[in-house]
Amino acid sequence: MSSVPLDQIPAPHDAATLTLVDQLVQWGRRRIEERVFRPGMRMPSIRKLALDKGVSRFTVVEAYERLVAQGYLDSRRGSGFYVRERLALVAGGERSPVLAGAQARSVEGAAVAPAPPTIDVVWLLRNMLHTSTRPEKGPGLGYLPARWLDGELLAGAMRSLGRQSGSQLLGFGSPQGFLPLRQQLQTRMAELEIGATPEQIVLVSGITQAIDLLARLYVQPGDTVVVGDPAWFQMFGRFASQGARLVGMPYTPEGPDLDALEALVETWRPKMLVINSVLQNPTGTSLTAAQAFRILRLAEQYDFIVVEDDIYGDLCPAGYPATRLASLDQLRRVIYLGSFSKTLAPNLRVGYIACAPEVAQAVADQKMLVGMTSPELNERVLYRVLTEGHYRRHVERLRARLDGVRDKAARMLERAGCRLFFAPGAGMFLWADTGVDADALTAAGHEAGFLLTPGTLFSPHQSPTTWMRFNIANCGDPALPAFLADYLDGVGPRANANSASDS
Repeated sequence: MSSVPLDQIPAPHDAATLTLVDQLVQWGRRRIEERVFRPGMRMPSIRKLALDKGVSRFTVVEAYERLVAQGYLDSRRGSGFYVRERLALVAGGERSPVLAGAQARSVEGAAVAPAPPTIDVVWLLRNMLHTSTRPEKGPGLGYLPARWLDGELLAGAMRSLGRQSGSQLLGFGSPQGFLPLRQQLQTRMAELEIGATPEQIVLVSGITQAIDLLARLYVQPGDTVVVGDPAWFQMFGRFASQGARLVGMPYTPEGPDLDALEALVETWRPKMLVINSVLQNPTGTSLTAAQAFRILRLAEQYDFIVVEDDIYGDLCPAGYPATRLASLDQLRRVIYLGSFSKTLAPNLRVGYIACAPEVAQAVADQKMLVGMTSPELNERVLYRVLTEGHYRRHVERLRARLDGVRDKAARMLERAGCRLFFAPGAGMFLWADTGVDADALTAAGHEAGFLLTPGTLFSPHQSPTTWMRFNIANCGDPALPAFLADYLDGVGPRANANSASDS
């Protein structure tokens, strides 16, 4: 792990008066509060941290002991120091009444099921900007680097829009979104063999808002929602906050394990299944026609809604072996989601929901209750981009660039000691088994200046794992292969044989 000198650790204005122990305590507290070191994780060994920070072992021991006294760490004899699960606090230092009440109920009534584990996605969301100016330092990021995107494509659309009368931008907009854009999306979906009228399409501020609206509309406390295990982590928190029970559907290199899915839906009778049918995040797998038909049969038999998130669909070339559920179901039971944040810009928050007419009306009503209408200015910009004829060529260039780095990134990971789950022929992600604790590797990466994404975030129950997602477009930093190889070798079986003595 790369050393971060103590004199580079930000400190209060009286930092000049702080001892090395004080500075190291501040470093540890900040890393824990930022979720770099997460509850249950083992802290760096005393010897390792002393070498990395250029201080004595006594200094590290003293700092760790202070963190134990302050409630940040636990000390385990013969094993080391571990991050403690701390109670949520409110002003005045009192325990959060929400948390306290939940704990009290679990003690008072044995019949009450324990609350599901807290869905922790804050760590990655807080650190998204850690490498925003150097995306090659962010192999864990979920979007393409800015240099791959086409800012002029957006700028040209905005200039074109600016030449029109500004009075048309002064209204509230339509709850379902800018009608010409919905008409354009109708044409695009028809190319995917999905029939949808503009009245069946509701524009939203990205997939995140789409999931939020559907959760509010359909999911009640206690309802079961089936999600991938692994899958896109941000939706876990949204469904959990709605009081849903999340059930994970495992994946194989051939796609979702449909035998496991059948057992899950028979047992839990879910309200909803959420799935990427094309270039699934993070495994990169896609549905075959046979798999899609079986999912739809299960949905019919057990009466659950299928939410198909096709955010990566434009990165999938024509002829690629992938089947969309909505093309088979024609929006009878499937609710289809799309977005342009992966191909145009992460902050162009325009996505859409395509569904049955009565569902579209309910979604639009819910959208008004939550936030009135979505920004029509963004929708008009996207409409210009899609209709001025350059978007298709832009997407083709993105696919070509991804094709040019995919094999290189895969070979780099394998040489470093990782094992790939699947070798997709399209898309931006590789799902890799590092062979070591992914949370610890993520923490080490953060110290070395890399933003990694541990596989625990992709589990609906945040189960410990050795798996990790890599964005192939952001794996070009020349120091990354050496960092991964050194770390994986350093904490492998040979290194672990002496780990207890290092504590």
